[in-house]
Amino acid sequence: MAEEKILHASIEAQALARHQRMSPQKARLVIDLIRGRSVNDAKRILRFTPKRAAKHIEKLLDSAVANAHVKAENAGMPLDTDELYVSGAYVNEGARWKRLRPAPMGRAFRYQKRTAHLCVSVSERHMAAQQRGAAAAAEAEADKGVRGTARRVRKALTGKKSPSKKKGKK
Repeated sequence: MAEEKILHASIEAQALARHQRMSPQKARLVIDLIRGRSVNDAKRILRFTPKRAAKHIEKLLDSAVANAHVKAENAGMPLDTDELYVSGAYVNEGARWKRLRPAPMGRAFRYQKRTAHLCVSVSERHMAAQQRGAAAAAEAEADKGVRGTARRVRKALTGKKSPSKKKGKK
């Protein structure tokens, strides 16, 4: 029972880029375009989006996919990139850089350069995880049958019965 849950667990990974030099409001315009889409669709959208934030978010998406591959490799499970989708994507406000601009009559105007924290999470579709688990279980079952068949064929060829342990006095 517990093994089945492990086999059907979907792979989830995330990537985080902090203190990116862009306005969070402008980054949200781009990140809203890819939320909930498949990874391939998201990359296509980002490649053709004429916003400066798109380049940074595309790199972040590639990093999240690479993290998913590493997690799958460490778990010993195969991972199909076509089955990944953007499960979560959000932008938080980072620290602001306060700067001064000279103004007339010895004064100064203050302005702020905004930064953003970007986060992109990718995960595997549940159906893909179930299919991967079913394929692994079928492969294990088939592998078990091959070993047993080889053993039976070997016994038939040698014509010997398996040695039975006899209880007797020494």
